[in-house]
Amino acid sequence: MTAELRRRGWAVDHKRVCRLMREDDLLCLRKRKFVLATDSHHRLLVQPNLAPALKLTGLDQLWVADLTYIRLEMEFVYLPVILDAFSRRVIGVRVKQGTSTRGASRALGCIHAV
Repeated sequence: MTAELRRRGWAVDHKRVCRLMREDDLLCLRKRKFVLATDSHHRLLVQPNLAPALKLTGLDQLWVADLTYIRLEMEFVYLPVILDAFSRRVIGVRVKQGTSTRGASRALGCIHAV
């Protein structure tokens, strides 16, 4: 922006341009670098997905689970969720700091609490 203003004959420096743009809320926010949280190149045995072949006719035939990270002001929390695939109802959920398997197993353990 400063270079373009100078080409057009304005006598400005980058600090003034930055200050004016900040005052008018014209500064762009930089995108944060994408953080890869999954290790797809591990040496563990990968089990086949049998769920697509199932024909669901009622509740409690197939449960599915997912997890996500939630960014708070000062930290991240880990949210494992277990759903009934037929009704899409939440079966178990747990908010936890850290990424241990204990949080997912506790989400499974609080099934009756939901």
